[in-house]
Amino acid sequence: MSTVTETHANIVPRLEAAAERVQRAHKAAASVIFGQDLVIERSLVTILSGGHALLIGVPGLAKTLLVETLGTVLGLDAKRIQFTPDLMPSDIIGSEVLEDGPGERRSFHFIKGPIFTQLLMADEINRASPKTQSALLQAMQEHHVTVAGARHDVPAPFHVLATQNPLEQEGTYPLPEAQLDRFLLQIDVSYPDLGAERRMLFATTGTDERRLETILTATESQSIQRLVRQIPVPDKVVDAILKLVRAARPGTDASEETDRLVAWGPGPRASQALMLAVRAKALIDGRLAPSIEDVLALAEPVLKHRMALTFAARAEGQSLDAVISRLVAAVE
Repeated sequence: MSTVTETHANIVPRLEAAAERVQRAHKAAASVIFGQDLVIERSLVTILSGGHALLIGVPGLAKTLLVETLGTVLGLDAKRIQFTPDLMPSDIIGSEVLEDGPGERRSFHFIKGPIFTQLLMADEINRASPKTQSALLQAMQEHHVTVAGARHDVPAPFHVLATQNPLEQEGTYPLPEAQLDRFLLQIDVSYPDLGAERRMLFATTGTDERRLETILTATESQSIQRLVRQIPVPDKVVDAILKLVRAARPGTDASEETDRLVAWGPGPRASQALMLAVRAKALIDGRLAPSIEDVLALAEPVLKHRMALTFAARAEGQSLDAVISRLVAAVE
């Protein structure tokens, strides 16, 4: 018992110091990305949890700028790939080329693709073919790629922030369930409010240059990720996570209404994602442990892309948002 108390006492100053740095990073990002505080927070939750995020929003809502900004303030090398129908897996991963060597010898040399970065923006990921989309799958889950039988590790940390346009669905290839499940959170990016858009007009159409400060290094970001995993989670919060996720699965602990409305629900990876996300949110807020309120706040971004409605539910005009809201209300 004393050992646990000592461990908890040692982690407190580290948590407080990390929270202060992360809050500074959040504030720095918010000084450039106007009216998207929740999006910034959830993106930070994703990165501090060591995961990937799917950003859903119409064009022009600063999703690309968000990734560039987070790369700067968190000290991460950031790259962007524009996904198009003719994009090939080798355009992402890289390829082997034949090179002349000394003594008229020729050998294959691997040229790394843009996936070898710490923060990758996959812009309009559903525009590319399934073959190209799947090129990301191994790297997202296993943090390495295999080319011609040789393993190539991606840098650490490694995060993918992918975007989708919810309006133009013609000529797109929906992400398969296996790949959707690799994303820790689905972050919906909405329009800024009037005040934020007004500030944006003056900030982006004037002569002043926006300068960003680098708050963390990549090494410090990794250290905070390890610290997040050490944050203690109360039993009541663990119980709330399990109750919520299991209630979203038809045929298990679900109600008759869930069985009728939900075709397939979240697997164990959703519970893991929620467990990490509530810890990261507690750290961002400067708290020493997550609460049930954190579980409820992050239920939608964790569950939404891991569930599908039945045909009957779609015919009734039901939405996943409404279904998840009812599940959340049952946990409160």
